[in-house]
Amino acid sequence: MRRRLALLRTEHRDLDAAIYALTEAGSQDQLQIARLKKRKLLLKDQIAAIEDHLTPDIIA
Repeated sequence: MRRRLALLRTEHRDLDAAIYALTEAGSQDQLQIARLKKRKLLLKDQIAAIEDHLTPDIIA
């Protein structure tokens, strides 16, 4: 699980860099940027789900 989490975080970071590069370059391909952003959000949800699974619930 931790390995998967690390891979997802790396992919999320790479997508962030790609989105930034496309927007800074003045890319007119808004559809591609939107797809990358959607993929990034999906990764964020997967990361959160794994983190929740790995972090024990502590009732104080």
